[in-house]
Amino acid sequence: MDAPLLRVHEAAALLKVSKWTVYRWIEEGRLRATKIGRGSLRVFRVSLTALIDENRTDSLSVPAKHRGNVVKLRAVAAKRKK
Repeated sequence: MDAPLLRVHEAAALLKVSKWTVYRWIEEGRLRATKIGRGSLRVFRVSLTALIDENRTDSLSVPAKHRGNVVKLRAVAAKRKK
């Protein structure tokens, strides 16, 4: 079973962000955390899961006709001055 509390560096690894981003999100209230002992900070796994779920993008939100489209760009040359 997964631990209900994660160290900051573990939460950062799961979210693929820096530990400083995790600290900032805790300060902003985006993640819930608690201090253990003299100051070891732990992130609630439930809070981390909720953050992931809130920010998940659904592939169905992109209309089917636009999924997998490839955009081709052409270079545009500037007109030369004579």
